[in-house]
Amino acid sequence: MEAIVRDCGRTAPQRTGSGYRDYDSSFLGRLTFIRSAQSLGITLDEIREILLFSERGEAPCSYVRSVLTSQLDGIDARIRELELLRDQLTEIVSGAEDLPPAAADCTCSLIEHVRLKTGHTAKASPGGFAADQLS
Repeated sequence: MEAIVRDCGRTAPQRTGSGYRDYDSSFLGRLTFIRSAQSLGITLDEIREILLFSERGEAPCSYVRSVLTSQLDGIDARIRELELLRDQLTEIVSGAEDLPPAAADCTCSLIEHVRLKTGHTAKASPGGFAADQLS
């Protein structure tokens, strides 16, 4: 993070006689800003861009809003994926009692049932196995 602050026109902190860094208040304020932005899920590259807006005297709020909107879209997509997974797992667990016992060569009848139901396969390739329809 210190590099980001230096990239945006700040100098590195001075060292004390015992070797500790001696940060000034503007440097500490910038580090606190970076930590706050990270807590919102903003990447270091995005934070660097935000700080550069500020260094140019431009308000970065529109950019930040677009970054956060993109994050919300990603979160919403992940929630949909997780809800689908939860539904699939609920179905598998609730149907587990009705499955026949696992065959001797079957590692797990639950997973085998899902594999057969979804058609997931893997076939041999010259360099080893290659997943065909796995997602």
